[in-house]
Amino acid sequence: MNQDYYKNYYHLERNHWWFVVRLEILKQELQKIAVLEKKSKRKILNIGIATGKTSEMLSQFGEVTSVEYDAVCAEFVRQKLNIEVIEGSILELSFEENSFDWVCAFDVIEHVKDDKKAISEMNRVCRNKGKVCITVPAFQSLWSHHDEINQHFKRYKMNEILNLFDLQSENIDNTSSFKILRKTYFNSFLFVPIWLFRKLNFLIPQQFIRKGSGSDFEIYKENRFLDSILKGIFRAEKKILQKNISFSFGVSLLFFIEKQKYRD
Repeated sequence: MNQDYYKNYYHLERNHWWFVVRLEILKQELQKIAVLEKKSKRKILNIGIATGKTSEMLSQFGEVTSVEYDAVCAEFVRQKLNIEVIEGSILELSFEENSFDWVCAFDVIEHVKDDKKAISEMNRVCRNKGKVCITVPAFQSLWSHHDEINQHFKRYKMNEILNLFDLQSENIDNTSSFKILRKTYFNSFLFVPIWLFRKLNFLIPQQFIRKGSGSDFEIYKENRFLDSILKGIFRAEKKILQKNISFSFGVSLLFFIEKQKYRD
């Protein structure tokens, strides 16, 4: 990737309806955890920071260590935001065991083939009673050109995430390594139109509907009216999530757990 791509992505992360409201939802759900913890200071690891907007948000909750796999992206963020970014992979984190209070990877797991190893590494560097927080794209039926452009390996269902954490049953006993704090799909109200759009995509030559990087994000960014409507719909969903109501389907999936103990 080049600097022009990251300049464009930087704008998307701060203006596009999906990025804007997703960040609001993440902050809202993390705030619930922060209130229960009653901590004034915490060490936070943010893996796969892209152009840094999630690290900016997380800095409201503690001291953030930012990790990014792509060297060009890491350098772009250093220059743009004047923050330290460590180049590294979620599959081989360069930190000791039990180093962080929160370990976050927002839309990162789907980018690695060995997702089990990624979760194991997040667990390893998380402290006992610390939190592991992830989001991933949901449902393989939504697979499209957007996933291919963004180098995804797969999309997930909730039971697959439970399996990654060895939490196959919702009735987890006291010997489990994790306690589930929050699990829900989100971007649910727009699931059907997005599903239809992506299915129709296979029938239309991509050059007629996609520009720039070719991802779905490029399609909406110039249409302010549509962007405003989509933000409104997504924010209505945010209000429901605020009440700790969970959705049984959606375009994305959110999963927050508390580490009980480390288990090989």
